[in-house]
Amino acid sequence: MPHELTEVKIRTLTKAPSAAPEQLSADLCIVGAGIAGMSAALTAARLGRRVVLVDALPVLGGQCANSLIGLFCGVYGNGPEYRQLTHGIFDPMFAALEKTGDLSYNRRHTITVNYDETAVGRWMENQVVDHGIVPVTGASVFEVENDGGHLRAVTFATRFGLLRVAADSFIDASGDAALTWEAGLECRVPERTIWGSQQVRLENLDPEFAPEPAELAQRVNDKAAEYGLLRRDGLAFFFPGRDTAVMNMTHVEAPLQAVEASAAQLRGKEQADRVLDFLHAEFPAAFGRATVRLYGFPGRRQTRWIAGEHQLTVDEVTDGVRFDDAVARTAWPIELHDRPEGYVWTQFDDDHVHYVPLRSITPRGAVNLLAAGRCVDGDAAALSSVRVMGPCAAMGEAAAHALDLADGGPVADIDLAQLRERIRPNIGPDDGAATGAPPSSTSSAGLDQEHAHAAH
Repeated sequence: MPHELTEVKIRTLTKAPSAAPEQLSADLCIVGAGIAGMSAALTAARLGRRVVLVDALPVLGGQCANSLIGLFCGVYGNGPEYRQLTHGIFDPMFAALEKTGDLSYNRRHTITVNYDETAVGRWMENQVVDHGIVPVTGASVFEVENDGGHLRAVTFATRFGLLRVAADSFIDASGDAALTWEAGLECRVPERTIWGSQQVRLENLDPEFAPEPAELAQRVNDKAAEYGLLRRDGLAFFFPGRDTAVMNMTHVEAPLQAVEASAAQLRGKEQADRVLDFLHAEFPAAFGRATVRLYGFPGRRQTRWIAGEHQLTVDEVTDGVRFDDAVARTAWPIELHDRPEGYVWTQFDDDHVHYVPLRSITPRGAVNLLAAGRCVDGDAAALSSVRVMGPCAAMGEAAAHALDLADGGPVADIDLAQLRERIRPNIGPDDGAATGAPPSSTSSAGLDQEHAHAAH
């Protein structure tokens, strides 16, 4: 007599010649589930909108959770005031992670925030579920239905087949302007490589003997050729109270072609392995027993971005121009990784704040599409100062509010005064003064903020 567990009937099938895509509809479709896309999704959901959140990675969280950045940058202003410049998603996230010990603050020229990327990723995933957002992972833009700048639907390619999402509005938070590009709208690319980074989290360290940041950077500069390191500086982000650190010591190309991008990922890991060899030999007290706990997904900084209604310029950043349609602000330095051996690092004065206008997150010719995150429009130097997670989250929040006000119509027709009032915590009062108080507890965590940067 057959066992009951063997009584599973099976069928033999072949794919239909023209299988219809799976269908979804929403008020808002967001492409990219990193900090910008997640901020936009949570904002729109709280406004009562039906949200579909799509990402090409097999998991949510984008680079924030999966590239092992380990550091929130650009959320706070410069000392001595250290005012919080972006609120929104960070307020509940920071409160939750403080309770579990998965977050700490570094106070130097500005405040940066160390975080445990696994805890951040799970927090994001739980928020998506709690807010009724429809997540779609492992999905890349395949085809865009663009009706004279009014996007009607996007078809995504997934391992399970095609998925078509029809929506009233769209946000491109892909980082590489993937949605804007496939929609046939103008995009920008740099004339030379803006280098990304292969982050790696190490464990079995002895933080007591951690080298000073300046000593580490100098040793890398002196010994890079000996160990085959491309980048001539480096940073170690030690997590307070734990024997782990995120190492940001590589420079890796970030191609937009499939084959070359795959090869670059392997070259990045090879660079990370050489970094480990360097640390074992040069700093044995701190790193002698170090092993790789995790390689992050490749970190990409500036690859392809939208051609917006306004291109933010480095002069506007340096001068702190306050735009009538400002949607985000930060005090983060110019941090341009346009050379393999190092990068440009230009800090601003204590009271400096610069802004991103709505026009710079509006693709030229778009009606119901906005961008958020590192694919918004700026010249190379300007973009390098606003692509970190603080202003990226603010852009996502503002994009969701702007599209909610547009209600499926042209973003150009919204009342800017209404938008300003909605996002006031992220752009400050009309007099330009910063708002928000700094966290009460801080830790240096072995980070010299005068030379810190984010692989964002």
